[in-house]
Amino acid sequence: MNQKSQKNILITGGAGFIGSHVVRRFVTAYSNYRIFNLDTLTYAGNLENLKDVEQASNYSFVKGDIVDADFVNNIFSQNTFDGVVHLAAESHVDRSITDPLSFVRTNVLGTVNLLNASLQIAKDNPDFLFYHISTDEVYGSLGKDGFFTEKTAYDPHSPYSASKASSDHFVRAYGETYGLPFVISNCSNNYGPNQFPEKLIPLFINNIIQNKALPVYGDGNYTRDWLFVKDHAKAIDLVFHEGINGETYNIGGFNEWKNIDLTHLLCRLMDKKLGRKEGTSKELISFVKDRPGHDLRYAIDATKINKELGWSPSVTFEEGLEKTIDWYFENQEWLDHVTSGDYLDYYKKQYQA
Repeated sequence: MNQKSQKNILITGGAGFIGSHVVRRFVTAYSNYRIFNLDTLTYAGNLENLKDVEQASNYSFVKGDIVDADFVNNIFSQNTFDGVVHLAAESHVDRSITDPLSFVRTNVLGTVNLLNASLQIAKDNPDFLFYHISTDEVYGSLGKDGFFTEKTAYDPHSPYSASKASSDHFVRAYGETYGLPFVISNCSNNYGPNQFPEKLIPLFINNIIQNKALPVYGDGNYTRDWLFVKDHAKAIDLVFHEGINGETYNIGGFNEWKNIDLTHLLCRLMDKKLGRKEGTSKELISFVKDRPGHDLRYAIDATKINKELGWSPSVTFEEGLEKTIDWYFENQEWLDHVTSGDYLDYYKKQYQA
């Protein structure tokens, strides 16, 4: 993707956790791009995440649902996008277990709607690129050893990962069948500022502040690789501009942690920040019944993106976690709005006045 020419870039899911960091990076780094942020503003889409760029001359927010094919086709015909960075997705595994159909609609049907609309533009624009952001969960579960590579066979174990695996396959199928230029990346667990407090780290930060229980699944030995969201946004930037058509890039933080060890570290850091006696927050840990289809271990081999595009994480997990905790302490109003639901009023005040 040529960085110098004028381009219209659509970022889907740009009001969400990862998406807001990607939107902010693109808006501030590429003044020659017109960035369109398309988000349906479900519970996890929060325009307060983008207050610092919402007045930028090269930024536009569009409220809409990628499941609505007519809406998608209309916005594509009006703006003739030069590229799509597709982040819009239902992403919480627990919710996928109770409501799998919503994940099929957004993650599969929504992606296909975007692909169909992209085909119409790509026919007349050889520089068009469809960039699909996915997850390491499509690969299934690892034992104690080994890593996921770009060659690892898909083996999804939850409705969420199955829906993402399906969308990955559709993107590749459109590349093979219709010649649609695309790249895909599969990332490990993200953490950092602006994350909705249903995920482990922000949930536990908020619960510790509120002296609420810290629910840990099973024995707490489930292992995940953690990726600081700002490092992920940088990687997405690189893949979009320098990635090779038809290639897949795994993005990981080289930070494997068992959930229980992560929780202990978080408790120690929070006790220090709150001025509490060490061990106070640890007493809030509560082991709860395991969820169905819970994969033992995920670990990304990010050698390819490191060697080919020069990307590597900028922070250790401990550094990133401290930065994350500090952000939530410095943005208590944001956290209050999210947990109370008041953030939902921001769109009405800002865009429907």
